[in-house]
Amino acid sequence: MSRKSDKVEDCLAESRSPCAISNVLDIFGDKWTLLLVRDLIFYGKHEYKEFLASPEGIATNILSNRLKRLQAAGVVNEISHPENRSRKLYYLTKKGKSLLPILREMLVWGEKYLPEKTEVMKPIFERLKKDEKGFVKEILGRLRKWEKEYLPD
Repeated sequence: MSRKSDKVEDCLAESRSPCAISNVLDIFGDKWTLLLVRDLIFYGKHEYKEFLASPEGIATNILSNRLKRLQAAGVVNEISHPENRSRKLYYLTKKGKSLLPILREMLVWGEKYLPEKTEVMKPIFERLKKDEKGFVKEILGRLRKWEKEYLPD
């Protein structure tokens, strides 16, 4: 049985398939990667320690690998923390922010078909149901506000 490689360069090497879904899964097809994007988009997490505190309990070696994978794919970038240069702040690139509709649809699907397992996401889902366009605008506005504060022009 072949095992998916955890090496960043392997996941982003030459495409192994002419199928777009297969190639997307090479980047996002594990349990952890989209959860990091979720934390950046919905929960405003930007630091390594904040990702570690997520309820799913990601291991440090996996977190480090997935952040590198997301950076290599151009989905996430990093800057030095302004208060402590040895720490990093991670943020979504334009490519990363374009995943918002996918996560929104996953949220809607999960609420519809797995309602007993999505309690923690209820506040986000309720906000989405109330005003979908306003929800997306609010999320993107929060991301822009963070970028204005932390990213150089």
